[in-house]
Amino acid sequence: MPIEKKASLLITNIGQLVTMEGPAPRIGKAMSDLGLIEDAGLAAAGEEILAVGKSKKIGGNTPLAEGCTVIDAGGKVVTPGFVDPHTHPVFSRTRENEFEMRLQGKTYMEIANAGGGIRSSVRDLRETSKEKLTKMTRRRLDRMLAYGITTCEAKSGYGLSTESEIKQLEIIKELNESHPIDLVSTFLGAHEVPDEYRDKREEYVDLVINEMIPEVTKHNLAEFSDIFCEEGVFDIDQSRRIQAAAKKAGLGLKFHADELASTGGAELAAELAAVSADHLVYASDEGIKAMAKSGTAAVLLPGTTFSLAGKQYAPARKMINEGVVVALSTDCNPGSSCSESLSIIISLAALQMRLTAAECLSAVTVNSAYALNRTSTVGQLQPGMLADLIIWDMNDYRELPYHYGVNLVDIVFKRGKQVVNNRLAGNA
Repeated sequence: MPIEKKASLLITNIGQLVTMEGPAPRIGKAMSDLGLIEDAGLAAAGEEILAVGKSKKIGGNTPLAEGCTVIDAGGKVVTPGFVDPHTHPVFSRTRENEFEMRLQGKTYMEIANAGGGIRSSVRDLRETSKEKLTKMTRRRLDRMLAYGITTCEAKSGYGLSTESEIKQLEIIKELNESHPIDLVSTFLGAHEVPDEYRDKREEYVDLVINEMIPEVTKHNLAEFSDIFCEEGVFDIDQSRRIQAAAKKAGLGLKFHADELASTGGAELAAELAAVSADHLVYASDEGIKAMAKSGTAAVLLPGTTFSLAGKQYAPARKMINEGVVVALSTDCNPGSSCSESLSIIISLAALQMRLTAAECLSAVTVNSAYALNRTSTVGQLQPGMLADLIIWDMNDYRELPYHYGVNLVDIVFKRGKQVVNNRLAGNA
């Protein structure tokens, strides 16, 4: 007979348990289905969820291991740990000076063309030691964890040389092994054309294809390849060649697409069966339909539009109506979205894209897990899934976008272990 598993973690008296039970990912109207259980309980054995259901049933019928952690949630909300599918956390200096320049009327592309933007971060990163970069990135991950992010994609892209791209990816690998957040590594050597190749762009494309991608895959440092497919950066032909080479080398594909103009990035991402196309502020109707057909997720980044003082946000409602998988992300980076909080992103998505609270939760759990090929392990609170979960200091999940600008995270569990405790003494 199989040995009966005993719970090492038991949470009872949960007011609303958002399990996300059901299809993974959520499409269309299904994004409003949270698999909600009221007056609920949850049990975990080690790293995995053992059972979910009504509080009395879980609390009364679950065998407990010696030393089991037992928590009375006090009627609060519990959700899966958040999954952030698009971040650039490995960087050196911040760029608040460029933020100030934008407030004074300069555009993002004007600053970039004058030597600022991504190229500025590249110059800084190349001069910063691996040890210092690791320490700085760890602090950013600590903040993400405090906001309930338990799985996170992490891109390179501020090196733009083989040596510096490898340095970033090695930092991501090291932190994945030592930090509670599970990191999904993405190679972004085609983030921009560095200073030394500005007048020989095709040579840089060749460098990415013939040197960087082979070196990254040789050392198994990335799961995905991303590219900034945009006017003035990498055009459609260059993007197709680079990503086709990455796919042939065994990397999954992601795209920065149609962020600043409609260039056909969404269509190309669908053509190459990318797991996601991100930004998509100016995605065409044809591109949206192509993504729905290919199953390519749309990772939307309202924090970027907000930080750049943009007036147009990605057409989330149109995407949902067309059957595209819609996810949300912080786009944490030093230039266009310096934030580690998915909570504020949820508020922006609700207010500027007209997503409901339920749709937002689908977009930062099960759908964002899909955008990272992680639906078998995270994004849902179901038996056999990782015990990544958040206890929130609220009694109704709809408070999440409504009560903005504060951290409502109470306790975070990663793989069944408590990794954050923001619980106020008076609310225990």
